[in-house]
Amino acid sequence: MKNIKLITDGSCDLSQEIIEKGKVEIVDVMVSFDDKSYSTRTDITIPQFYEMMRDYKELPKTSCPSPNQFLDAFDCEEDNIIVLCLTSKLSGIYNSAVLAKNMYEEEYGNKKRIEIIDSTTGSIGQALLVSKVADMINEDKDMDEIINTIEKLKNELVFYGALHTLENAIKGGRINAIAGKIIGALNLKAIIHIADGLVKPIDKARGDKNSINKVIDYIKDNMDKTSKTKLAIGHANCPEKALKIKEVLENYHKFEEVHIMEVGPSMGVYTSEGAVLVAVI
Repeated sequence: MKNIKLITDGSCDLSQEIIEKGKVEIVDVMVSFDDKSYSTRTDITIPQFYEMMRDYKELPKTSCPSPNQFLDAFDCEEDNIIVLCLTSKLSGIYNSAVLAKNMYEEEYGNKKRIEIIDSTTGSIGQALLVSKVADMINEDKDMDEIINTIEKLKNELVFYGALHTLENAIKGGRINAIAGKIIGALNLKAIIHIADGLVKPIDKARGDKNSINKVIDYIKDNMDKTSKTKLAIGHANCPEKALKIKEVLENYHKFEEVHIMEVGPSMGVYTSEGAVLVAVI
């Protein structure tokens, strides 16, 4: 009987296969349009989120789980708990989980061993790390081996993406509005690199086809930094782009696992609809 509970947060864009394999508990995040908030797992679907965002003039807001939500997740049969969180450089989720751990230990002492891991990534990159933890739990690896492995893997993760539009980046003040509109008018797509806990624009391409090809090239050029066992492709309501990337990369390399995931509200608020993300470990 496995004695390790695996928990992550709602910013992690997981496939159902990974959730079931790892019996993963997900501590939800909320997304708000004006004064109405929605659970991203139970109140709205991901396609509904993008539909609502299309008609919304402002930037929707996401809120991180409270310490009490994590405390509720700690109430489980297992004596050991691993919590894998969205990068602490972009969210307060990690700090919320750490606070919950401190509250639990003040109340119950060392009744359980709780390890909070800053994934230094998010979305499908975080999902691949969750998948690896699930594998190791099912292989009866101990806590120390799992934690040491994940701390190593998170620095080897290769993660790139292409943004179809800069609309939400402009709304969020991430780039100059005039410059962003010029880039949009030229049909240039931003290529992003997710590393060291941050999302950084590193390149641009004209049109969707060229942007997808650039992401594929960046993945190919950096794949040797990893064990090349797991591939994840995320899409912001554009599954046809994800399938195209899957076809190309599966022809390039034989992965042990390939996952296609929907990019949910936590990342989708900033990537906007039409974005694609690709990650390998």
